[in-house]
Amino acid sequence: MPQSLLTVTNLTVTFGQTKVVDDISFEIHPGETFALVGESGSGKSITALSVLRLLPNAARMRAQSITLQDQDLLKIPEIEFCKLRGRRIGLIFQDPMSSLNPVMTIGAQIAEVLQLHFQLTQKQIRQRVLELLKQVEIPEPERRVNEYPHQLSGGQRQRVMIAIALAGQPDLLIADEPTTALDVTIQAQILDLLKNLQQQTGMALWLISHDLALVSNIADRIAVMQNGKIVETAETGEFFRQARHPYSLKLLAALPKIESCLGKQAEAKPALLKVEDFKVYYPIRKGVFKRVVGHVKAVDGVDFELRAGTTLALVGESGCGKTSMGKGLLNLIPSHAGRVLFDGEDLSQLSGEALRKQRAEMQIVFQDPFSAMNPRMLVGDIIAEGLVSLRPGGSREEKQNRVADLLKQVDLPADAALRYPHEFSGGQRQRICIARALAVEPKLIICDEPTSALDVSVQAQIIALLKNLQARQGLSYLLITHSFGVVAEMADEVAVMYRGKIVERGLVEQVLLRPSHSYTKTLLAAVPKLRAG
Repeated sequence: MPQSLLTVTNLTVTFGQTKVVDDISFEIHPGETFALVGESGSGKSITALSVLRLLPNAARMRAQSITLQDQDLLKIPEIEFCKLRGRRIGLIFQDPMSSLNPVMTIGAQIAEVLQLHFQLTQKQIRQRVLELLKQVEIPEPERRVNEYPHQLSGGQRQRVMIAIALAGQPDLLIADEPTTALDVTIQAQILDLLKNLQQQTGMALWLISHDLALVSNIADRIAVMQNGKIVETAETGEFFRQARHPYSLKLLAALPKIESCLGKQAEAKPALLKVEDFKVYYPIRKGVFKRVVGHVKAVDGVDFELRAGTTLALVGESGCGKTSMGKGLLNLIPSHAGRVLFDGEDLSQLSGEALRKQRAEMQIVFQDPFSAMNPRMLVGDIIAEGLVSLRPGGSREEKQNRVADLLKQVDLPADAALRYPHEFSGGQRQRICIARALAVEPKLIICDEPTSALDVSVQAQIIALLKNLQARQGLSYLLITHSFGVVAEMADEVAVMYRGKIVERGLVEQVLLRPSHSYTKTLLAAVPKLRAG
């Protein structure tokens, strides 16, 4: 048995009377990658924060011991622990935008770590900052060092977070969901970067994730956490060959698989939506008078059809124009040119009341359900809002009965109507948004990344719900996503979008298993494959 780098023994964390971490023990060895997996709320992040002694004031922690090699982390005074935190243990958070200081340059934020833990001159600090930016493969580090977080892409911001974590030359790097919000190609780049840095530095990596496919490609050992307890620990190969605990098996079964597209048959149905030469441009304004000097071509001459009662998936990386397409079709943002025919009617010719009536036929479910709902409104009023504005008429009692029926359709209790959005989980909030979209009995629902922020088991529930609703009500879906597993589970046809254009389109099995365009092949190659062991 190799010597342990970090040993946690009988750790318990409580918030009031609730145990969020329940008497867990584990160890991490030097140079290995240890993955702690489980759904949101299982206690993964709280476990990491406990080791770093960064728990909120409301939390109470007790443990027999937490040791980093020869140091007992529970007995070190806080002022000494500050010297260890960031030096011997580094931390990468899930959301780099909320973790980075928006009013400091990225160079200054990396330099902070060096100033705190090392005695270096200003010249040496700047040289080391540039070295770290090169190490995490930030292009043009001499220029980027003076930029602010908002000037970088999501993947670049995550690389800056990694550079900050590496600046202290830690023995252990904790990565808390480091790729969850990233596209598959960027996700693959970040994982490759972490593996390469681990080989160069010899540090141990503690990966916190709910993505078993991702974990299978990088971890040496896996611990599965459920309701605050570690229910199974195993070597990665053994775990994926023969997981033993029912919860582990549930997580594995919930993973959407590309192979699920096999055998899907295309039905000859009439087109519900026809899009011809559709364009969405954003003006670039410069100068004192903010004159238009050019345009960002978010959607640049797109054509496609969506057949009634089917699902068309629109896939591509962030910034390719997917969401602009969805919002443009609904007139939530202005389009630049093109025709949109919905059920044979040209939407560009509609205005006023005619357009308002047509809106009831086309609804949208956004990626983040919490920000899509008014936090001060009851759920019942949120769902009924569309009825009031787009389906006026009917008594208050009829609207209440309709809301109760919609909640039942999305598998939520009737009393949910009397509660507020913050009282629900992420998956439940997404169900509420689906109920709101269904309220006006649309023919088409645009689903904009409806499952990307959800755990695998909750994601599987939402996919099943959408498929059941489609089968019962004949709904059509325009599914905007970057998850090919979700595409395989839900879609009948796929359109691949790149830099505002559709570069490949076809039946789901054809595109996912026999792609023809090089960009589609690049996207599919970046999808984490579940290692069988």
